[in-house]
Amino acid sequence: MKFRTVFLALAMTTVFSGCKQNLAVAGTEKMAASEPKAEATKPAAKAEVGKDVPADVTKAITSNLETRYADQKLKIQSVSSTPIAGLYEIVANGKQIAYTDATGNYMLVGDLIETKEGRSLTEERKAVLNAIDYSALPFQYAIKEVRGNGKLQVAVFSDPDCPFCKRLEHEFAQMTNVTIYNFMMPITSLHPDAERKAVQIMCQPNPTQAWVAWMREGKMLPKVAECNNHHVQETMELGEGFGFNGTPTLVFPNGRTQSGYLPAEQLVEVLKANQK
Repeated sequence: MKFRTVFLALAMTTVFSGCKQNLAVAGTEKMAASEPKAEATKPAAKAEVGKDVPADVTKAITSNLETRYADQKLKIQSVSSTPIAGLYEIVANGKQIAYTDATGNYMLVGDLIETKEGRSLTEERKAVLNAIDYSALPFQYAIKEVRGNGKLQVAVFSDPDCPFCKRLEHEFAQMTNVTIYNFMMPITSLHPDAERKAVQIMCQPNPTQAWVAWMREGKMLPKVAECNNHHVQETMELGEGFGFNGTPTLVFPNGRTQSGYLPAEQLVEVLKANQK
């Protein structure tokens, strides 16, 4: 089973309340189409070596995996030790995490669980890898909604045709203390008309009103001419650059991210816990 197939299988078995594309497949195709040819002449970046990982182990893992999955342009970004002797964590394209032995001949895909406290060490690592500088987000490209005092803040990468995004919007509608920045990230492989809807919403005289009407009431405002400052392509690329492959994806002021829909009570708890 090839590397991207392994990750696809993981995506199908992992609980995720959202709209998700196969990042390994889509990302590989996009990379192949967009990489400048000149880049091919540059030496490949070496994998980052984690603490307590012998250099020869990193070399063996990187060489074996990148050679065996060369057709998928697999690149090992880092190799780190784990609490299990002889088991190493690898981070590959798109910040995907897997585990391997010291040779790269055997690989495990899934969560590494610390059973005493029931912690997913894999999810904890993902949170670190995906940490984002919230203050640097291009908020001018987002649809901003202030509810009540707007005390809690969150940025959401959303798709206008994603049913889980719409469910999340209904939860926001119950809140009176949140500021929401919605960045358009239509997943066209799942929702072919989503990008057109996103552009239409962003080009409306009042994008916030248009967004709320569509996502919470199912009402699309009258069609307008396509504008030049909708920035939908930019926010799609931004989300892809962060490694997001599903919607909704929430970004909190402390840099942490959360993928998928959350019910109101849990949403409020998560928001409060992840402010600065």
